Amino acid sequence: MQSLYPEIKPYARHDLAVEQPHVLYVDESGSPEGLPVVFIHGGPGSGCDGQSRRFFDPNLFRIVTFDQRGCGRSTPHASLENNTTWDLVKDLERIREHLGIEKWVLFGGSWGSTLALAYAQTHPERVHALILRGIFLAREQDVNWLYQSGASRLFPDYWQDYLAPIPQEERTDLIAAFHKRLVGSDQIAQMHAAKAWSTWEGRTATLRPNSSVVERFSEPQRALSIARIECHYFTHQSFLEPDQLIRDMPKIAHLPGIIVHGRYDAICPLDNAWALHQAWPNSELQVIRDAGHAASEAGITDALVRATKQVARRLLDLPPEEA
Repeated sequence: MQSLYPEIKPYARHDLAVEQPHVLYVDESGSPEGLPVVFIHGGPGSGCDGQSRRFFDPNLFRIVTFDQRGCGRSTPHASLENNTTWDLVKDLERIREHLGIEKWVLFGGSWGSTLALAYAQTHPERVHALILRGIFLAREQDVNWLYQSGASRLFPDYWQDYLAPIPQEERTDLIAAFHKRLVGSDQIAQMHAAKAWSTWEGRTATLRPNSSVVERFSEPQRALSIARIECHYFTHQSFLEPDQLIRDMPKIAHLPGIIVHGRYDAICPLDNAWALHQAWPNSELQVIRDAGHAASEAGITDALVRATKQVARRLLDLPPEEA
């Protein structure tokens, strides 16, 4: 069983101004001469942390992590202005150009897989390979499953806490009801809604209860950026056309990919990964039998670390024992 690499510190940090009012936090770690890889975090609205860079051998990879618009150490916090999927695609390209990287590996989980696919389909010539986890295709059925009806049947006790900020008469459209509160001027109602939204996500993220995951999601600042930005995106169908990511898979059919997905993923059910794999002949699908959604679950961590080693071997032409 593979585990994360030891903690490392960045060797470079950047505050990268993009479209106003946004300034992105970007850092680099590992080997400056290594294989470039960019860690694309989930949410949208979650942000990176010290764990994000630990899926990669620091001797082999030039590791880029960044916080997307409105979250983590990027500013302004929880901002929805000029914050769309295509703004984030532009940001990735801006980061690549700023760092002088010709091509890189995309590593993304959950919403990060969505954004990785959108970027790759826009700039396929800039991508070596993709490693994707907990696939989220951002279809209407995928959003409804978690936030309107579906996962509620698996976790009826947690669901009641999610529903708590919303009056009975508004529950036929929970995305709209949460959006009303998350963008409203009542800060108490806003935070109440944000905590309910993000705690629900944290509670359903793992196969076995994990208090540290729940605490991370429910921390007030993170909860606000996750809930506001996710709800903003889902109100606008993630700024994608219906089934756009599957429709446009021919654009990247030639790129190699590894898909890692938990069998019991209650946030993004396995049919997301299955549909992607069927549309992507050059992909390898690994279904983790004893895991849910979170990258921190042992089986998923093991598969992701193995995947980064496999990609390094392939792209750097290394023998197995060196990767």
